[in-house]
Amino acid sequence: MAADRPNILFIMADQLGAPVLPAYGHPVVKTPNIDRLVERGTVFANAYCNSPLCSTSRVSMLSGRLPSELDAFDNASEFPSQVPTFAHYLRALDYRTCLSGKMHLVGPDQLHGFEERLTTDFYPVDFGWTPDWEKPEEQLEFFHTMESVTHSGVVARSMPIDYDDEATWKAARHIYDVTRDQNNRDDRPFFICTSLTHPHDPYLTTREYYERYAADEIDMPHVEYRPVDQRDAHSARLYYHYGMHQVDHTDEDIRRSRHAYYGMISYVDDKVGELLDALEKTGQLDNTIVIFSADHGDMMGERGMWYKMSMYEWSAAVPFVISHPDIPGGRRATGNMSLVDLFPTLVELASGETPDPVVAPNLDGRSIVPLLHGNDQDWPDTAYSEYMGEGAAGPVLMVRRGPYKYVYSDGEPDQSADPPQLFDLDNDPDELDNLAGRSGYKEIENELAERVSKRWNPDDLRRRVLDTQKRRRFIYNALSKGRTQPWDWEPRSNAAEQYIRNGEVLAEREARARLDEQNRPAETYRKRAAR
Repeated sequence: MAADRPNILFIMADQLGAPVLPAYGHPVVKTPNIDRLVERGTVFANAYCNSPLCSTSRVSMLSGRLPSELDAFDNASEFPSQVPTFAHYLRALDYRTCLSGKMHLVGPDQLHGFEERLTTDFYPVDFGWTPDWEKPEEQLEFFHTMESVTHSGVVARSMPIDYDDEATWKAARHIYDVTRDQNNRDDRPFFICTSLTHPHDPYLTTREYYERYAADEIDMPHVEYRPVDQRDAHSARLYYHYGMHQVDHTDEDIRRSRHAYYGMISYVDDKVGELLDALEKTGQLDNTIVIFSADHGDMMGERGMWYKMSMYEWSAAVPFVISHPDIPGGRRATGNMSLVDLFPTLVELASGETPDPVVAPNLDGRSIVPLLHGNDQDWPDTAYSEYMGEGAAGPVLMVRRGPYKYVYSDGEPDQSADPPQLFDLDNDPDELDNLAGRSGYKEIENELAERVSKRWNPDDLRRRVLDTQKRRRFIYNALSKGRTQPWDWEPRSNAAEQYIRNGEVLAEREARARLDEQNRPAETYRKRAAR
């Protein structure tokens, strides 16, 4: 029965960094509904994406593996169907699995274990967004530009609003539908992933959300602008790749962009509220584990940088809040974790078991369930992240262990690697003081550098990235000729099974679809209708 095991609702935002939420100390942004989750749940203070880019982050999250192990290097890398995901596993455990919203998984398989998918994806799912490392100076048509900053502000409507309104409405409707079914014909517990595209740039929101913040309360970047010649090598490449050298932007552009971004976060918060309200109205809230996270963050002008693609905290650190009906709320876990930990965590929450190493081999993540109970004795306290997408000259590799973050960045071909970065985040949360090369930190630098070299082979990664880029560009160009067959997901519905149709007693059909405020079983109404 569904009541024997918890339902699970996973809410995912896009490009929402941990540092910008009140749960992580931000003084301006307003998120009362996310705060409801915080009060009921556990906040993971040091959670990271495994790649600060949309598609690759989601591949690692679903598979529990670092994206490079699956040749997922950028936003046009195919996610192979033979790779087990947590959706496959939960479905095998007899969960009813549903996806509503964005996932940005590339390839003809647009389900990857989900039994139902309620919306199409927001972005293209073919190879058209393949970057070209052999043309590092090329600015790509699909890449971010500074227009998101210079043209930010208020709109009456936008495509992301259209999409997220639909994704949230359909997810809330699905909560009502599965509750009806649990009372009647399908008593499986549910797993619903609702994935929004907010607050991803462009930084545009409606006046309702913009006016939730006064202009004079919008804070400017905490870390001041860095001229390009004072940036680390990877950040300097990004400066040119998204065209900061071509467009002047003012303090007013920065403040307006942050103002709109905060409004977009409040929009996300309202969507969280709609989903929590649906759980409450169906009587499911006390039997549902709710998880809130994001695929990566956004620099939002910090250091003079924008978007993601960086290992700085505003880009790579993500919110992770989990509310469990059987665990007291208001807790904070400080161990380092990352999105690859979600797969084994969901399996343990759903079954009390660990994933089968034959069915789901080589998982990089570990279940965080012990941390939920305050047991961090055996926790590895280590998170890994990687970036091999647009604007990189070679692999950018990060390891966070304890308070220290180490970043290795491969340089241009046939040149030595970029100077490494080492930060002590306990004493330098703004990452202003690079400790790499200092005698007092040699031991920790060597340890983390060794972890990077054991985890990755930068030369082999560069070769694999270049090879897959060539193959995918060739395939995309070939498939663009003649008759095309898109991979885009087409949401399915069966009108013959909706609303009132023949083949069932009218009163029974209406009763089966009815929920009262106490979520009494539909059988109550069937008896009433029969009298």
